Amino acid sequence: MSRIKTTFAALAAEGKKGLIPFMTAGDPDPARTVEFMHALAAGGADVIELGVPFSDPMADGPVIQQASERALAKGVTLKSVLADVKRFRETDNKTPVVLMGYANPIERMGADEFVAAARDAGVDGVLVVDYPPEESEHFAAKMQAASIDPIFLLAPTSTDERIAAVGRAASGYVYYVSLKGVTGAANLDVASIAGKIPAIKEHVSLPVGVGFGIRDAQTAAAVAQVSDAVVIGSRIVQLLEQTPPDTAADALMQFIAGIRTALDENSGAI
Repeated sequence: MSRIKTTFAALAAEGKKGLIPFMTAGDPDPARTVEFMHALAAGGADVIELGVPFSDPMADGPVIQQASERALAKGVTLKSVLADVKRFRETDNKTPVVLMGYANPIERMGADEFVAAARDAGVDGVLVVDYPPEESEHFAAKMQAASIDPIFLLAPTSTDERIAAVGRAASGYVYYVSLKGVTGAANLDVASIAGKIPAIKEHVSLPVGVGFGIRDAQTAAAVAQVSDAVVIGSRIVQLLEQTPPDTAADALMQFIAGIRTALDENSGAI
């Protein structure tokens, strides 16, 4: 059983919802990425999504775009991100790590080399924003053969056909984009999310994590009432950008701990 599946099984057994924070690898300081990953885990993260910086992150809003630009300017690459995961695994063999990014860096490395390197580093899942399920069957199969979960996005505009295709290709969990737009948008509509989740569940047997527009404990708790997990990213990137370096890790841990408490206090079955 994969770390992701084990984690969600334990959450379900305890009646809890998953907390999936996102951070951009290498931002604001490449030397502190692993430290920040440990802070996320210590604060109560169930899965860590680690963004692989890319020069044209089409699904991301200004906050994460700028984080990618800063990381790239400091020399962060796909190989260095994998090295960060490997260092994280030296002292944390429990918390699942999902790489989230775009196809270009993977294709430049080569799919076979990437899958082997990701497996060796201890990566648990990969979400490639611009790999639709219909065009990535072979890649998904390669990852699953290496015990890595291929994770896919669904959106408010996803058809039943697309949802079914994701259900066939994905493992671990699926990521539901809660709104039409890019990361960091603020027009969160929990009722709309609640209306879409049952349609997803008809075709997808995996946990459904919801992201985009979740910025604080209140919105996280509200979304958790209608989903299996919440994903929070832009707010974390902003926190790391705005907090003095000597207090950043503690601030990050405290922020995640607050979200974790809100989720646990408001846990409920969907």
